[in-house]
Amino acid sequence: MADTTWSDCVQGVGTLYLSRLLRFSDEYRAQYQAAFGLGAETKKILEVGCGPGALAQSLARWYSDAQITGVDLDAAFIRFAAQQAPHIRFLEADATALPFEEGSFDATISNTVQEHLPPEKFFGEQRRVLQPGGVCLVLSSRRGVHLAAPCATEQSPLEREIWNRADQFFQTSGQRPVVGQYWMNERELPAAMIQAGFRQVSASYLAVNLTPDNPETPLDRGLAMIKANRQNDLDAVDSLSRAAPGLASAQELTGMRAQINRRYDQRIQLYRSRRPQWDTDVSLIMIVRGVK
Repeated sequence: MADTTWSDCVQGVGTLYLSRLLRFSDEYRAQYQAAFGLGAETKKILEVGCGPGALAQSLARWYSDAQITGVDLDAAFIRFAAQQAPHIRFLEADATALPFEEGSFDATISNTVQEHLPPEKFFGEQRRVLQPGGVCLVLSSRRGVHLAAPCATEQSPLEREIWNRADQFFQTSGQRPVVGQYWMNERELPAAMIQAGFRQVSASYLAVNLTPDNPETPLDRGLAMIKANRQNDLDAVDSLSRAAPGLASAQELTGMRAQINRRYDQRIQLYRSRRPQWDTDVSLIMIVRGVK
């Protein structure tokens, strides 16, 4: 049976795809490429835990001479990724048991995957499938600034009631998925890569600033930021309906979605009329690089 646990209960396809389109947009291409340090000899790149494929699509643009392969355990992510980018090879696969022979790739890359997997398996499998001299890139979200527009946070009494029910349900049932079990700090992560046998390990940082009201933000990009936040909130309702069926009625769930859309319609109206709300999402991305 296909595994869709992550897309059903943790992060929806739309949430992950839209947010990563913004974080891996061509606006940051030069900074990412400088940190990645991949030369012209890099012909085969594997993305581990590719989700719905946004980073893989960027890699295909940035390294047009390389063959990009993306793997993820979640079948819904892989189906979506393959539809969006049929020119990229996407496979359902377990990051701790990659279906490739030793030395199959020149580079491996992952984004916010390491913290969910045992480090010996996570690093060990990537080292196995890399050629000698191959590069392992691990991207990890660090501390950031996350501030919503006031109009987007004003939950209705119905929403507060249902989310309270959800909190009580997950606290008593123990059914909340375990996330980030193997998270490492900025000292531990490069040390773990060294312990796994990688050499020339380095760490760099890249800040992604998603602030719609900045004057230099193009209108379409600002709208995309607001759309990504809307999708995140809508997906949270859908995840609740799957993770805790029966906790809220169909009518209640429909009402929650309507409230969310109303709030974000207002945010878009304010944005188009140039009435700044200064909501922002600034992500600090740690990029750890090692050589086999």
